[in-house]
Amino acid sequence: AGKMSAPTMEERKACWGARDEFWQCLDRHGDDAAKCEKLRLSFESRCPQQWVKHFDKRRDFLKYKKKLETEGYHAPEAAGKS
Repeated sequence: AGKMSAPTMEERKACWGARDEFWQCLDRHGDDAAKCEKLRLSFESRCPQQWVKHFDKRRDFLKYKKKLETEGYHAPEAAGKS
């Protein structure tokens, strides 16, 4: 498949599967990317470059959100609004 063409359903599923495996590996190893290098490579080879960038951003966002949820974020203007 050409890099510019939209991925087929099979390709999308392969991409999502590779991403999920990679993310699960990161979760297990406390985000130690070195331990998940093989999965990272298969994630990158199965997904369009654009998606890899998007998923990386998304994971950072989800991690940030989770951190806020576990540690709590107390902004002054949010006081009294729970």
